[in-house]
Amino acid sequence: MKTDEQIVEAVKSGRREGQDLKVGRYGQEVFAMIARQVPSVMDAEELTQDTFLKAFAAIGHYDPQRASLGTWLCRIAYRLTLDFLKRRRQFTVSIEDTEVWQTDITDEQLEAELSTGNEERIQRLELLIDDLPSNERLLLTLHYFENRTLDECSYIMDATPRALANRLYRIRKKLYKQLKQL
Repeated sequence: MKTDEQIVEAVKSGRREGQDLKVGRYGQEVFAMIARQVPSVMDAEELTQDTFLKAFAAIGHYDPQRASLGTWLCRIAYRLTLDFLKRRRQFTVSIEDTEVWQTDITDEQLEAELSTGNEERIQRLELLIDDLPSNERLLLTLHYFENRTLDECSYIMDATPRALANRLYRIRKKLYKQLKQL
């Protein structure tokens, strides 16, 4: 099996095998991340294709010291998906624009409430997540559904880990309050 470095070198030298290996190794990961955010499979497939086209064109900018190849591809996919969703959904209210996040609640209460697993609650939570602004939904996807570390998320989203941790906390508080209102 070829290493990421060998794949990158093959792509840089224009060999088709490098492109095939890159798509074969990371295609599902990139598609899955996008598909969780985009309602249409066709749009998700198109964004996945756009991600790889952009990555092939920008392969000279890839720095293995900053991120793995998979994380670099997810950063490209994240930006393309966010742009796509912004074009689709013109009006969103950020949690920073509301008072919801200021609710006094402990971390323990928050985690207990959001992790309670009855089927009806899970369905309501999924609907609430679907209604979040795209950047918040993408952060939840990266961190909770793909189990990416805050460092990986920070590279993909071009933000500091601390800022993302704060944002995750505020998103969880927002979801908690909305669940309580239902």
